[in-house]
Amino acid sequence: MSSSLLLVDALGIAYRAYYAIAGLATAAGRPTNAVYGFIKTLMQMARIWRPSHQLVVFDGGTPAGRLELLATYKAQRPAMPPALRAQLPDISAWLDAAAIAHVRLERQEADDVVASVAVQAAAAGLDVLVASSDKDLLQVVTPAIAVVAPGKAAEKIGPAEVQARIGVRPDQVVDWLALTGDSADNIPGVPGIGAKTAAKLLQQWQSLANALDHLDAVEPERTRHMLRENRELVARNLRLLRLQTNINCGTALADMRSRPPDARRLLAFYEEMEFHTLAAALREPTLF
Repeated sequence: MSSSLLLVDALGIAYRAYYAIAGLATAAGRPTNAVYGFIKTLMQMARIWRPSHQLVVFDGGTPAGRLELLATYKAQRPAMPPALRAQLPDISAWLDAAAIAHVRLERQEADDVVASVAVQAAAAGLDVLVASSDKDLLQVVTPAIAVVAPGKAAEKIGPAEVQARIGVRPDQVVDWLALTGDSADNIPGVPGIGAKTAAKLLQQWQSLANALDHLDAVEPERTRHMLRENRELVARNLRLLRLQTNINCGTALADMRSRPPDARRLLAFYEEMEFHTLAAALREPTLF
């Protein structure tokens, strides 16, 4: 069996769990909904994919370089709900008890760290599964790197699925996003060029650079005009949207290897969180 790495975007799953499971808390009122949903999601993915290695990546903040390129980068996002922020240490505590490696690099976005580890692990011969809903991570998809959406944990998005979903290859995703923009990150696209027009342009010209080099031949005229008028925006978007792949996350592949949890520590955690079903399953696994 080949070795595989499950790479998890921690905050993406924590946010999803926080809003999907409303009102879960201990008897004393301590919120636990994000923690519980996070645990269940990771357990489900581990059960489906049986990875030999796992790494959970927390977001470390926005790099200064991206803010220098676009001061309003991600500015539209509301602050993290206090009840979610309060649960992040509990998620880390569960990961420690479950013996799952996790990292947070100061001033490094999770997507850049995930992209870097994915590319480096694939080069080392591992099959990589990236658990994230962020479409910018589609740019690192290869035959050895696939994306799994947390809500559809059994479905892998490989090169063919990327092409089927958005009409371009993974190596064209950065160009596609540079044209369409990314509302999730508050990055504006070229006015008048939507997802379908961008895909059609890249299907014809193969790359944005090639289209710009042959701008006089680009049709229709409106698309040609908008590209000519927005060259600087496109160039900036390319720099904003291209993920880094050379970051050293500080954790060796050997330390990402899946290993048995600290059962005693895990049981104490479940009891503290009042996760009675999880505690019972840990005590008597054959009953569940």
